Amino acid sequence: MTAMAMFLGMFLLAHLSGHLNAVPNLEGPVKMTGPWKGNVNIACTYQPMEGYTQVLVKWLVQQDNDPVTIFLRDSSGDHIQQAKYRGRLEVSREPPGDVSLLLETLEMDDRGRYLCQVTWKGPDGRQLMKERLTELQIQKLPASKPRVTTGSGYGFQVPHGMRISLLCQAQGSPPITYKWYKGKPDGTQIHVNSLGTLFFKPAQVSDSGTYFCVAKARVGSEQISDVVHFVVTDSSKKPTSAMLPEELTTTTPLPEATHRAATETSSRQQATIQAGHAGTSSERPGGQGLPLYAIVLIALLCMVLVFATIFGFCRKKSQGEHTYEVARMSTGNIPRVTIYAGGTGEAEAETRALENKYHSDPTSNQDYQIITQANSDYARLLCGSSSPELEIQDNGKPSC
Repeated sequence: MTAMAMFLGMFLLAHLSGHLNAVPNLEGPVKMTGPWKGNVNIACTYQPMEGYTQVLVKWLVQQDNDPVTIFLRDSSGDHIQQAKYRGRLEVSREPPGDVSLLLETLEMDDRGRYLCQVTWKGPDGRQLMKERLTELQIQKLPASKPRVTTGSGYGFQVPHGMRISLLCQAQGSPPITYKWYKGKPDGTQIHVNSLGTLFFKPAQVSDSGTYFCVAKARVGSEQISDVVHFVVTDSSKKPTSAMLPEELTTTTPLPEATHRAATETSSRQQATIQAGHAGTSSERPGGQGLPLYAIVLIALLCMVLVFATIFGFCRKKSQGEHTYEVARMSTGNIPRVTIYAGGTGEAEAETRALENKYHSDPTSNQDYQIITQANSDYARLLCGSSSPELEIQDNGKPSC
């Protein structure tokens, strides 16, 4: 028991000492193969530990000569040291402890040994540096088997009218060409397009069917994807009872009486639907009504016509109520003018009959004197100038 206790004590002490002396350690692959003209991610990670602070990250590449620094990260930021890597090199920051190198558009001269170096500041204030070496090879890789997905996150069954696309994606050395076919690889097939994305703008019911794509890189043979079943549903067409007899006839035999009754019911429903369509067609030729702007224009024209009619009627009535007439009257040598204003009809006739009369009797002393003087002159002409005395009879005629 004493020996056993001593052994356990020594094991726990060694384990505790290992934890107390633990330092961060880098992890990454030893060898990698990148696709020519493609991208590669050279992993370099570590587990963050309490008390250790990252202060420096460097990536170096060794080809034929000594290693050359191509990337440096310090307190001032990120710095790409070689011009050939600018615009196609990036070093990760997230999550903490990930400093992997992403290299894009690989060329054949990018092959070599890539060295990842990380420096930390420890709990005691001293700096600790670790490194990890990865050998990278560049090859012209053939296309992998392509995978078909939907670009909008939907499945392969979509409603009518939706804008959706099918994506064909394969790995390999670019450029990778794609072709889309409708049908099956071992049967009748129709070439649809030569793009990596098949667009439906929008999807029609006639677009339903089976599709597959073919991918080919600069090297290697063509690769064919799995067949996908693309279905476009029409929400306007819902199953009705009129479809029941046909479905039952194609699946399960019906008794003769039941089949006859179902057929008669279907015929009556079809006749009713056709009659309804005929009535609708007669009421609205072409299935379309007047556009909105035509209805508004007709309404405006009707309003203008009504206002014009009312205005004309009011104007005519106003003119009839203010009719003026002029009557000329003569009394002796003095003309007189009388203006009549009034309505129409019998009232106007009576007014004119009463007011348009001529009077033979003198209306004033001046008129009477003028008439008497005229009679005296006339008597002298008849009797002669030698008879100075004249007598005016009662009838107004002179007597010598």
